[in-house]
Amino acid sequence: MTKENLKHLLKLFKSGKISEEGLTNKLVSMQVESLGYATIDHHRTLRKGFPEVILCEGKTPQQVANIALKIINRNQPMLATRATEEHFKALKKKTRKALYDKTSRTIIANKPKQPLKGRKKILVITAGTIDIPVAEEACITAQMLGNPVERLFDVGVAGIHRLLNQTEKLMTANVIIVVAGMEGALPSVVGGLVDVPVIAVPTSGGYGTSFGGVAALLGMLNTCSSGVTVVNIDNGFGAGFAASVMNR
Repeated sequence: MTKENLKHLLKLFKSGKISEEGLTNKLVSMQVESLGYATIDHHRTLRKGFPEVILCEGKTPQQVANIALKIINRNQPMLATRATEEHFKALKKKTRKALYDKTSRTIIANKPKQPLKGRKKILVITAGTIDIPVAEEACITAQMLGNPVERLFDVGVAGIHRLLNQTEKLMTANVIIVVAGMEGALPSVVGGLVDVPVIAVPTSGGYGTSFGGVAALLGMLNTCSSGVTVVNIDNGFGAGFAASVMNR
C-alpha cells in the first residue's frame, strides 16, 4: 500500500463508503503475511516507497514464485534479484506479468509505465563490458523505483578519451553509478569531473590479484575524489536503490 492508497482509503472511511471494520481489516492486511518459510513485509511500500525486494539466492523456485505472486497480486511493482531461469519458469507458470532479464539476473513485474514526476536522470557507467551484468542490475533497480536511466558502457581508464567524449551525459545526470573491476579507478575519475553524487560499485571481474573484487573495493574506498560513496562487491541492486533515494 502506498501513501496515496492510504489517503484514498481514509477518504472512503470518512465518506461512509467503507465501514470501521472494513478499514481495520485493510490496515491489518497491509502489515505482514507469513508463508511459513517467509514473512512478507507488505508495509514496506508505505515506509520506504517500494515493496520488499526478493533475493532469489538460497530460495527454491517455488518459494520465489509464491513470494513474488503475493506482491504482484497487490498490483505492486515486483523485483527479484540474483534469479535463475528456474526461478523465472516457476513464477511464469503462475502469472504472465513476470519478465526475466538474463544479463542482470532479475525478474520484474508491474514495472512503472513511466518515471515518477520530478525524477531526474540516473547515469550508469561501466569501466568494461565485463561489468555490464552488475550495471544492468543497478539500471533495472533504478527503473523499477521510478527513475529515468541512461547507460554509458565500456569507458574505463584504459581509454579515458571514451569517457571524456561523453561530457554532456555526465553533466546532465543527477546521480551517477560507476561500476568497475580490476583496480577500480574509474569512480575517482568521474568523481573529479562532476558535482553530483557518485556511487561506486566494485565488481569481482579481473585477474588474480584483484582478489574477487577486493582490490577494486579498497581502491574505491581510498578515492581522493569528494562525493564518492561505495557499495559492496557486485551490489548493483544496492547502488540502484541508493541512487533512487538520492534522486528522490
